[in-house]
Amino acid sequence: MAGASGSESASGGRRLPVAVWTLAVWILTRTALMLCVLKVVAFPGPDVTTDVSGIYQGWYEVLKTGTFPLDDVTWQYPPAAALAVLSPALLPFLGYASAFFVIALLCDALVLALLLYAGGRPGKSQRGTWVWVAGVALLGPTAYARYDLMVTAVAVAALLAGARHPRILGALAGLGALLKVWPLLLLSGTPRGRATRRSWTTAAVMAAVLTLLFFSSMPGALAFLTFQRERGTEVESLGALAFHVARHFGWHGQVQLNYGSVEFLGPYVSLVSTLALALTALALCWLVLWRLLAMKFAPSTPCDAAFTAVLLFTTTSRVISPQYLVWLVGLAAAALAFRRSRMALPGWLVLAATGVTLLEFPVWFAHVVASDPLGVAVLAVRNGLLVAATLTACRRLWRQTVTEPRRRKLLPAQSTRDNALLASDPSPPHR
Repeated sequence: MAGASGSESASGGRRLPVAVWTLAVWILTRTALMLCVLKVVAFPGPDVTTDVSGIYQGWYEVLKTGTFPLDDVTWQYPPAAALAVLSPALLPFLGYASAFFVIALLCDALVLALLLYAGGRPGKSQRGTWVWVAGVALLGPTAYARYDLMVTAVAVAALLAGARHPRILGALAGLGALLKVWPLLLLSGTPRGRATRRSWTTAAVMAAVLTLLFFSSMPGALAFLTFQRERGTEVESLGALAFHVARHFGWHGQVQLNYGSVEFLGPYVSLVSTLALALTALALCWLVLWRLLAMKFAPSTPCDAAFTAVLLFTTTSRVISPQYLVWLVGLAAAALAFRRSRMALPGWLVLAATGVTLLEFPVWFAHVVASDPLGVAVLAVRNGLLVAATLTACRRLWRQTVTEPRRRKLLPAQSTRDNALLASDPSPPHR
């Protein structure tokens, strides 16, 4: 017992510096973020906090009356998003914006704690913790000025708990889906059998119950479906690159604030938006095909598959807003918390894309809107990194769960056939 205790003490001594350094870097970077969003320190580019102090606070005033913002087309979120918008009411002694930033900070700290705890368990790694600490910092103040960090906290908690508790995964995925839809993809990599039945059923029940509660108690719970359908091609999306280049060759369109985001309007925009939807449909088909053909689910597969699925749907989206990178950073961190995860390269590519995103928005956003060479270049690099991360993640997930298990299954069968042939004809082959 004494030896074990000494071993644990030594092990704890080795881990302590990692935790201390991680916490120190987190405190320094998050202090900087808070100083920026509280406007103690000015950050280059447009003010990223106006969504909170303007749009979110406006929704907050409407939601307090017991109805959704029916007359506001910028409300494009599932009904449980109201919980995130109303969350500053938990800190009534602060102003709305300040309370929102503090809650974002607390959610950030929760993810850090979950990753630190998970990283210290057998078969796990602290790589994920560093991905989270670095990724949120690289995105800059935008990370705290949108409610996406709160949704990501729910998603990370779901994935890290899901290995042992499929029902918790399902419940949190169902809640997350009603916060911002994409957490439904967390269920894409659950192992077949009992884990899938339990998690998928729980998610469906949770989503149905919450939807019914919102629908029956607050008018306009499903209004987001119509508003979302009217979205166009946002200037930061993959498809938007075609129009950024075309503007230099006489394309007669314009950039305009439309449905709450800066979008291209004009000839061929609807065509590009339709092509983006077609790419998203193809991504879904690939994901379904992978699910059907996957033969082996490793402990890291649920996180790896969730990361890959969200990459697919983010990259092919008509809208790649900067805050979407928070989702990818969180899922990459959850995947890399597993020592044997093969998502290291896609994860590093996402981190690089997150750093470039900070330059794209807010630092050089005016250049992006103007489609000048600097704006087009930084956007092309960011989207190129996302495409590379997506393709790499898909390839690695397929190889680990489909190709390699099938090859291992075929090799013993081939060996058995060879042995049978040798037994039936032991004579040496003719030369």
